[in-house]
Amino acid sequence: MSEFSFEGRVAVVTGAGRGIGRAHARLLAERGAKVVVNDLGGSMEGDGSDTGPAQSVVEEIAADGGEAVADTNDVSTQAGGEAIIDSAIEHFGRIDIVVNNAGIIRYAGLPEVDLENLERHLAVHLVGSFNTTRAAWPRFVEQGYGRVVLTTSSGLFGLDNNLSYAAAKAGVIGLARSAKLAGEPHGIKVNVIAPAAFTRMAGGDPLGGDTPDDPSQGIMPSEAVAPMVAYLAHESCPVNGEIYTAGAGRFARLFIASTEGYLHEEDGPATIEDVAAHWDAINDEKDYYVPADLIAWSGSFMKHRFSPSAGPSTS
Repeated sequence: MSEFSFEGRVAVVTGAGRGIGRAHARLLAERGAKVVVNDLGGSMEGDGSDTGPAQSVVEEIAADGGEAVADTNDVSTQAGGEAIIDSAIEHFGRIDIVVNNAGIIRYAGLPEVDLENLERHLAVHLVGSFNTTRAAWPRFVEQGYGRVVLTTSSGLFGLDNNLSYAAAKAGVIGLARSAKLAGEPHGIKVNVIAPAAFTRMAGGDPLGGDTPDDPSQGIMPSEAVAPMVAYLAHESCPVNGEIYTAGAGRFARLFIASTEGYLHEEDGPATIEDVAAHWDAINDEKDYYVPADLIAWSGSFMKHRFSPSAGPSTS
């Protein structure tokens, strides 16, 4: 038996009818998990629906000897999120893992991007992740165990035409960082993946099939992301509230950090001129630190007021 088995575990994977989500669902099922394959079946812009993609993945899993059911509920609604988790309970009797992978992209930047564009991205990426996580949470608390993997993107670093996508993906990180604190007393871990794969959103197969004859699959296949997600979803996962990236054979950690900065210790309040004069120190990454949460950051940022002898934890 593999060390990283998911026997006895039940997982929900959203957006699992194609690409990255399909790879997650298939790997979890291969390692023994029973899987709810959720996919609305719409276009990458979020239009339309189709039962085919989710059902196709279920059939693939079954052909390999695994157990899975298809679900086509919309993660962007509260009712949809609840129905997805209810599907796991109805078919398999429990829920242990929620992998929030569902997403859309409608390329646009300032000034042409409109409010509807932003709202739709937030609804699927951020609110969708909230809906399924919140629906599963009482079950996790009751059983004293749960794993949530949220999906962000390197797109949050910014492109001139992905404003709404970047904003939504950045919001997912804040969701995870707060949820991890709520989950810690209950054996629940919430982490984040930033996939690097050549999917239909990245200009790959427009049908999201990741077919073997697609040349992109030899460079950045969806399957190369799944091992990191499976590790974060496993009971032995050692971290909580962290961000990882995976793809093309590379695995790495992403993090939000703070520089030590400049401390104004002269008489009188700091001026604009003081900020300008110490700009290099403010931006110096030499002694950056990675806060565990808001309280940790506040303690380090204000240590000169409350504990002058204390130093920041450095990375």
